[in-house]
Amino acid sequence: MAQRSSQSIKEERAEQRTAKVEAFKAQRAREKRNRRLGIAGAIVGVIAVLSLIGGAIYVNYTPPVDPDTITIEGLQEYPGLTANHVATAVDYAEAYDMTPPAGGDHAAAWLNCGIYDQPQQNENAVHALEHGAVWVTYDPDLVSGGDLDTLRNSVPSTYIVMSPFPGLDAPVVASAWGAQVKLDGVSDERLDQFITKYWKAATAPEPGAACTGQITGPGLVG
Repeated sequence: MAQRSSQSIKEERAEQRTAKVEAFKAQRAREKRNRRLGIAGAIVGVIAVLSLIGGAIYVNYTPPVDPDTITIEGLQEYPGLTANHVATAVDYAEAYDMTPPAGGDHAAAWLNCGIYDQPQQNENAVHALEHGAVWVTYDPDLVSGGDLDTLRNSVPSTYIVMSPFPGLDAPVVASAWGAQVKLDGVSDERLDQFITKYWKAATAPEPGAACTGQITGPGLVG
């Protein structure tokens, strides 16, 4: 058998190396292409997910309600109320033509906000209104049991005074500084409207001032 020349062997080895190099280059090119495709696919996937999330956020987004745009049927407003601290009882029906009171002269100490099962001193409760609280009063002869539970669950946990007020001319009355509405019952939708409009509202003389740390009235239950 004839032996191959050293030159032909070198050429064969060179061709093999070239083939290996070309194969390696082709493999690297495929890997780079696959990586680019994978990155592109991931980007598209992220964009799709973000689009879905953004769409869901947009669909479920509820713009905040501007309290100034809320119109409450039967709302009674009392502009220009005095806000002096007094050491004596105030006849709010005589002085301001309002029962329960929705502002006016009041005691120097405010009533601590909370849920009460006994009537509260008007002058202290009015001071709480000055700080932006809403006072929800109810006729105990008309609201009790499950209805009372419904009412308690309808109000925020802070800056609220709730108490019975015997002799009301409505089952429930919601009062804030300078504003009041008489409600037909515990499920009257105007209660939520009133709280949205007046709870810690800028219409109070001192909105956001403390609603704790002073007088705790009788019968605090929550």
